[in-house]
Amino acid sequence: MSDLDLLTQSLARNVKHWRAVRGFTLDVLAARAGVSRGMLIQIEQARTNPSLGTVIKIGDALGVSITTLLDYEQGPKVRIVPADQVVRLWHTDAGSHSRLLAGTEAPGPLEMWHWRVMPGESSTSDPHPVGTVEIVHVTAGELTLTVDGADYLVPAGASATFEADAPHTYGNQGDVPTEWMLAVSVPPAR
Repeated sequence: MSDLDLLTQSLARNVKHWRAVRGFTLDVLAARAGVSRGMLIQIEQARTNPSLGTVIKIGDALGVSITTLLDYEQGPKVRIVPADQVVRLWHTDAGSHSRLLAGTEAPGPLEMWHWRVMPGESSTSDPHPVGTVEIVHVTAGELTLTVDGADYLVPAGASATFEADAPHTYGNQGDVPTEWMLAVSVPPAR
C-alpha cells in the first residue's frame, strides 16, 4: 500500500471515529466544516484525496489536529515520528513546501510544522476557530506574515505569535528561500 493510500485510509477511519465521538451527523459536520456532505462521504469511504484546506477545515470542525486525522498508528504515550514518516501536505513546483512534524491533543489540537517558501511565493490560510493561536520561529530568510490584511516582517532568528482566527498568509517577498517552524494550538471542540 502506498503512503497516499495509507493516509487516505487513515483519514477515512479517523474522520468517522471523531465524527462519532462528537455525535455529529454528516450534515452537522458538513455545516461546521464548510464542506459538502458528498465530500465527507467520499472521504469516509476513502474514495478521495482531499486538499490540505479541506482536511484542516474538518479537523477544526471536529476539534482535532491534522496529525490525529492522518495518524495510522495509535501508539504509546511517547510517540517518535521518524524523519521518513513526516508528512508533506503542501508544495509547489518551485520547491515551497510545508511538513507536519508532529501533533497531539493537549487539551485541544496542537501541531508543529516546518515550512519552506521560495522567493515570490505564498500560502494563504482561512481563519481557524476563535481561540486558535500560532507561533512562528523563522530559521532562514524573512517571512512576510499577513494577518487580517496587515503585513509583518519576521526576519531569521525572530519569532512571532498571533491569533489565527483571521485570514492569514505566509509569504516570501525576498530573494532567498524562507524557512520557519510553526506551532498551532486549536481550542478543543465545544
